[in-house]
Amino acid sequence: MTQTAWESLSQQAIAAAGIVYFLALLAHLAEWAMLRKVPVSVAVAEPALVGGGAPASSDAVAPGDADAAAATAERDADRLEIAGRAGVLLTALAVAVHLVGLVARGMAAEPHRVPWGNMYEFTLTGTFVVAFIYLVAFRKFKLQWMAIPVLAVVLSILMVAVIWLYAPVQPLMESLQSYWLVIHVVSAVIATGAFTVGGIASAFYLVQARREARRAAALEAVAARRAEGEDAEDVPAQTGWWARVPGTSRLDLISYRMHAFAFPVWTFAVLITGPIWAHEAWSRYWNWDPKEVWAFITWVVYAAYLHARATAGWRGRSAAILALVGMATLWFNFIGINYFSTTSMHSYADAPTTSVVAPPPGASSGL
Repeated sequence: MTQTAWESLSQQAIAAAGIVYFLALLAHLAEWAMLRKVPVSVAVAEPALVGGGAPASSDAVAPGDADAAAATAERDADRLEIAGRAGVLLTALAVAVHLVGLVARGMAAEPHRVPWGNMYEFTLTGTFVVAFIYLVAFRKFKLQWMAIPVLAVVLSILMVAVIWLYAPVQPLMESLQSYWLVIHVVSAVIATGAFTVGGIASAFYLVQARREARRAAALEAVAARRAEGEDAEDVPAQTGWWARVPGTSRLDLISYRMHAFAFPVWTFAVLITGPIWAHEAWSRYWNWDPKEVWAFITWVVYAAYLHARATAGWRGRSAAILALVGMATLWFNFIGINYFSTTSMHSYADAPTTSVVAPPPGASSGL
């Protein structure tokens, strides 16, 4: 295949991956919609006085009605399972097609190279790693509830890459022609993917904490009214997608484990391989480049997060907010800084000055 054919294949594969990601998103949205019909018992036992949302009446249910209800529940459960499996399978297919697009992008260059020559290629790689890490951790951490947020983030950033960051395939610039490119970028994107998944878990923690507080207040109010001899309706059983989201303690643990895994990888990328590569390319270990500074700021924020948990016993809301601050600095450094800095030595990561949806042949790469 010619370089032009490889580049065309890459564009088609990325477009196809975007479509399949969108189909996976629709499958999970359908799953969420069906979840509204299926009540789910909460993980933490509620006071027996309230009945955990069960009907207060003790009236007997007719056998025919019970059979019909059971058949309906079984049918809803089957549909729910089909939608969930379809979403996961489509996500896995999208990740595979995404990988084809990355490989074809590297093969399109002459000579062949890794697909990390400009901001467009870095963003394609970053979104791929986020989706891949989600799939890897899916079964271990039971991340079904995280499907839509992950797919929404991947699709949004992928759209930004295709619409605003696209640059035609070019040979690597001189400073990138080093084996340190592979070591540095691989470690950086792995950490970015894990930090992003952990940040999503932290965002869910904040929302779930408020929901749990409201439900606990409602349960206490019902218990207090019944203790005074008043009639009070049971708190409704939790249904829908939020009923499947883990409790705050589980969300806090998932977030912590993701960050604990990503931090040493980020440290290796930013404070070890980055300076070594900078010295090889520019004869200096540290240049106060905007990318370097913001990468270090991100490292400091995540170091503070892990240190506060280990020494000050930070848990819950404060830790989640700090994790989200870290994710904001992470993605600002990854994409945002390119729109604000005009002096960066990381010129290969500059954002294109024009927006292109279908890049014309021979367009400038902006390197």
